[in-house]
Amino acid sequence: MSDSHFAEVSQEALLKIFTIPEAPDSTLGKIEKHLSENLMGFLGEHIVAREKPLHEIEQNFNASEIPEQPQYVSDHTEFLLNNLVAHSVHTSSPRFIGHMTSALPYFLLPLAKLMVGLNQNLVKIETSKAFTPLERNVLGMLHHLVYQQDAAFYQRWMHSAQHSLGAMCSGGTVANMTALWVARNLLLKPTTGFAGIASEGLAAGLLHYGYKRLTIMVSERGHYSLGKAADVLGIGRKNLIAVATDENNRIKIDALREACAAVQADGGQVLAIIGVAGTTETGHIDPLDKMADVASEVGAHFHVDAAWGGATLLSNNHRQLLHGIERADSVTIDAHKQMYVPMGAGMVLFRDPSMVRAIEHHAEYIIRHGSKDLGAHTMEGSRPGMAMLVYSALHVMGRRGYELLIDQSLAKAKDFARLIAAQDDFEVVTEPELCILTYRFVPARIKPLLAGLNAEQVRRITPHLNALTRFIQKRQRETGSSFVSRTKLTPAQYHREPTVVFRVVLANPLTTHEMLAEILQEQREIAEQAMSLRGALFTELRELGLVRER
Repeated sequence: MSDSHFAEVSQEALLKIFTIPEAPDSTLGKIEKHLSENLMGFLGEHIVAREKPLHEIEQNFNASEIPEQPQYVSDHTEFLLNNLVAHSVHTSSPRFIGHMTSALPYFLLPLAKLMVGLNQNLVKIETSKAFTPLERNVLGMLHHLVYQQDAAFYQRWMHSAQHSLGAMCSGGTVANMTALWVARNLLLKPTTGFAGIASEGLAAGLLHYGYKRLTIMVSERGHYSLGKAADVLGIGRKNLIAVATDENNRIKIDALREACAAVQADGGQVLAIIGVAGTTETGHIDPLDKMADVASEVGAHFHVDAAWGGATLLSNNHRQLLHGIERADSVTIDAHKQMYVPMGAGMVLFRDPSMVRAIEHHAEYIIRHGSKDLGAHTMEGSRPGMAMLVYSALHVMGRRGYELLIDQSLAKAKDFARLIAAQDDFEVVTEPELCILTYRFVPARIKPLLAGLNAEQVRRITPHLNALTRFIQKRQRETGSSFVSRTKLTPAQYHREPTVVFRVVLANPLTTHEMLAEILQEQREIAEQAMSLRGALFTELRELGLVRER
């Protein structure tokens, strides 16, 4: 490659990168203009609809050595447009209804640029100044949303140096881990003859308190991040106990009590009971109030993983769905889900502001005793000022604006469920409680038979229906005009047989009823192409005597 393809290496050239913006007619300048004027149009134009195999994309990111020579910004931007942006996922598309990502409000784009430009580090007041009280304010507003304490409570605790109402995190995984970290340290706290787990370690803590093991209880629909937390905190993945759920994917309270009793009878201690407010797969909510009762009975920390469903509290019309969440010792909420801010804005909230003292850390060079540094009570150190975007979203849209978005999403999910049920070749597998539902394609000749099948018949035909669902989902994703995800459930109505289903998340306010109808039609047309899979299914049905030759 000739030198003309490289930028100049000099003090002056590097200084320009730090001080002078790209010209308006440069590639980067044009991107900025298009993003600010028409984000959806820009993404729709630049993200390639058809899927490119990952192994081909990897070839563009295969160089192991750091480039020796600098590159012109415009040349590098063109590379990103052609090789990164073009093959990114169009998560803001109203037809992308398979995961918990959505369109973003336009006003957040320039604010995000401002946040990046300020480059504040929220670990320390010396590197964040006003961002620190702003973040505490955001945590206070969300704490009030959950726990609804009076004004005097927040006046006293929101900006207290020795206390915290919660912590901003990169996401629900770190939030859940932080909650369990606090629970663990509070349970194995310092006492006479024991300096506490933070000083002496888990083995010493178990020995001192006389516990054979610690366990965490959650429904079988609990998020995988809890397994990570059990691993990192030394609890062990085997001690994360999955409790059975009912036909609506909610934890069975009797089964929870039995599981807790078994642990205690064996010399163990239940560290935490975790209620799920919006399961990742089906969007269902555990009976939180009853779980709080059990946690109180066994002396366990009660945590609610409301990473998805927590935003429902913003709607006075549906807040009651999360009844009992106000009794939780801690709550996880992800603002980058149903609060419509960019990725990386999770949080954990603590009912008692003094709980965080159990994980308090100080360092003379950065987080000193008596300071209001947020890093004293967070697992993560250096963090960006994502709270600014949450703060702005809360103010620009307000609770009533969020209420409208939440209400519309729930109504849209129920409307889509009715649309699916009205088809002669689709069926709803799990009804929506929030705005997530699951369904599958079933050929019209088979759908009327489903309700009357016995366990053996279900066992034999389900693998064929699963293969058909996988085929449709993969082909639809590759086509690129729309996207639904898939997961595997064990529905009670099908004798708990592992069943592959389509999963949709209807949080994007730009998704219309017409688009949803078109997605079903596209899936129907793809199913018609799966001749061999359909043939194998009908062969199985004929062998079972459920259908006859035509």
